[in-house]
Amino acid sequence: MATFLYKLGRFAFRRRKLVALLWVALFAIAGVAASSAAKAEDPGFALPGTESQKAFDLMEERFPGASADGASARIVFKAPAGQKMTDDGPKAEVNEFIADLKKGSTEIASVVDPYSGNAVSQDGSTAYVSVSYKVNTMELDEKSKESLTDVAKDARSSGLTVELGGDATMVEQHSAGAEMIGILIAAVVLVITFGSLIAAGLPLLTAIIGVGIGISSITALANVLDLGTTTSMLAMMIGLAVGIDYALFIVSRYRAELAEGREKEEAAGRAVGTAGSAVVFAGLTVVIALAGLAVVNIPLLSKMGFAAAGTVVIAVVIAISLIPALLGFAGDRILGRKARKARKAGAHTSKGLEGEKPKMGVRWARFVLRRPVAVLLTSVVGLGLIAIPAASLQVGLPDEGSSSPASTQRKAYDLLSDGFGPGFNGPLSIVVDAKDSKDAQGAVDDAAAMIGKLDGVAATIPGELNKAGDTGMITVVPKERPSSVETENLVENIRGKKDDLKADTGATLLVTGATALNIDFSQKMNDALVPYLALVVGLAFLLLVLVFRSILVPLKAALGFLLSVVAALGAVVAVYQWGWLADLFNVEQPGPIMSMMPIFMVGVVFGLAMDYEVFLVTRMREAYVHGERPGETVVTGFRHGARVVSAAAIIMIGVFAGFISSGEQMVMMMGFGLAIAVFFDAFVVRMAIVPAVLALLGEKAWWLPRWLDKALPNVDVEGEKLHQQLADRPEDPDEDRQLVGVR
Repeated sequence: MATFLYKLGRFAFRRRKLVALLWVALFAIAGVAASSAAKAEDPGFALPGTESQKAFDLMEERFPGASADGASARIVFKAPAGQKMTDDGPKAEVNEFIADLKKGSTEIASVVDPYSGNAVSQDGSTAYVSVSYKVNTMELDEKSKESLTDVAKDARSSGLTVELGGDATMVEQHSAGAEMIGILIAAVVLVITFGSLIAAGLPLLTAIIGVGIGISSITALANVLDLGTTTSMLAMMIGLAVGIDYALFIVSRYRAELAEGREKEEAAGRAVGTAGSAVVFAGLTVVIALAGLAVVNIPLLSKMGFAAAGTVVIAVVIAISLIPALLGFAGDRILGRKARKARKAGAHTSKGLEGEKPKMGVRWARFVLRRPVAVLLTSVVGLGLIAIPAASLQVGLPDEGSSSPASTQRKAYDLLSDGFGPGFNGPLSIVVDAKDSKDAQGAVDDAAAMIGKLDGVAATIPGELNKAGDTGMITVVPKERPSSVETENLVENIRGKKDDLKADTGATLLVTGATALNIDFSQKMNDALVPYLALVVGLAFLLLVLVFRSILVPLKAALGFLLSVVAALGAVVAVYQWGWLADLFNVEQPGPIMSMMPIFMVGVVFGLAMDYEVFLVTRMREAYVHGERPGETVVTGFRHGARVVSAAAIIMIGVFAGFISSGEQMVMMMGFGLAIAVFFDAFVVRMAIVPAVLALLGEKAWWLPRWLDKALPNVDVEGEKLHQQLADRPEDPDEDRQLVGVR
């Protein structure tokens, strides 16, 4: 591996114009393909194998044209003090609102007014209008959304309180601001790390090129592969992260090789041969983590994982080919001003080239070697204490009740809760399949009566049978809010009545609706977490055994990662579920943690954590292979890797932390969770626990059974064969050309 990448690095450096031209052409082709592709249609959200999905599919089949997946809106009206919504004035305003709303959009399927739809509260203070659209939320035209907002604004001028809820009122979140914050933070860190604008700009440039190619390719293939409009979100975030990291490591190694007095082409070859090997295997761990999302068996997550994995592959290929080519164009400008002067003066030491570098990494490594037990216990106990809140983790999907109190969606939610009860915001849809029943209507009535007797039910509203007369609908309003434990228990109790209804009437009962869908989604994510962990950690463990040729080092890496993720989940629960430091992190409504948060954190953070493990420990393994004692290898690894790994981690923390200020609860939670997880893993696990464990293990850290050593292929990530080959290399230029594969 190292020898091949060494040849590739030298070739790319020497033929830099050709390599750069190829990447520019690929970038242009991907851009043209994306711009000429038809707009992607949203494939919808599906949960294969769940009861909610089965009920939804049955509704689509038995109630054709009902637009079960169409967008919906609820416009909530509250009368001024001393008036009721049934008074002539408010009633006229509502009817005028409905007429104007129908005129403003051709996508409306139906509008149900409060007076014919029994949608006025008992005290008469509150009423709502239900609107159904022909298309889903992602396909809803902006003009339809604007019309809804404008008509509501006009209605407010009459003195009524008017608020909007429903998925049709959702505003698409744009993360460009957060991404720009991350890029700016990355730029500052890179400039400080390298002391050169050129060196700092290369990782940013190549990361943007890689993300551009990846996102353009996803856009171009969206219709062919049914990817939808949200698939690229994860690809953009991860592609930017690893693109900067991988380029950062190779550029840093190139500068270190120059510091040893090597010529530029040789330095490029060695940088790609050594750091590039680590990039390849680190990239493989990220690909495993992202592609492993398919285990969850949710099409949306699977496609997001595969798309992001493809972007990571692009980032790896760019790092080992385009980076050495651009290093050829950069020349001595890749070095800082002091380092360039030292090189011209003929200085060939790392001190001469890099100037006065901070020695913090070396001092810290020596401190850990002197007190490994104290450092290990402090780190493990500290993360363990932070992880305690994770034991009370409650998961769910955010609804309008978790929106900002200042938003119209939250105000509409509160008005409906006050006027109709907390459970009104999360009604359950019961599908009664009476195809095998002798009396379909009787089966629906029996189901409604049976459900109405259950604890936690506020109301049951039977609907009409379908045209075929074999399927009925029942709307069940819970007493408690949608995300409550009581509502979750109610769903389970209703589903528990299936056998009784089947025995009495021959009909089958299925529960769906947004609330039931959220419950099934959360359960599916919980069920998939352990298999996903086993797959990702297991495969990565085998890969790291291959890389480090050790059993204990990969085991320590996996256990350290699990500790950092659990600690990060504990911090997320403390802030977003318990409300600790809520004001500091702008948490307006503590509540359940987003269902996909644990598995998403595992996938993303695991990939990045293994990056840092590979880059830091590979240098230690390299030193060990070349004869250094175990303690010296730790110092060597920190001397060459601590500063760069720290810079990479700070960049990632900055990128993720930028999302905390987005104002969207789900995005804020995700940004906080990923930022704190990277902090724990990079600065506590990799910088403290790893060297402490290696110090305690000594020679045993690199132990590998002889039979396994013989069975495993030698991928030579640390470049042992490469260094031996270069040491024996003849000085003749022609023979040198033959070594690197150029005649």
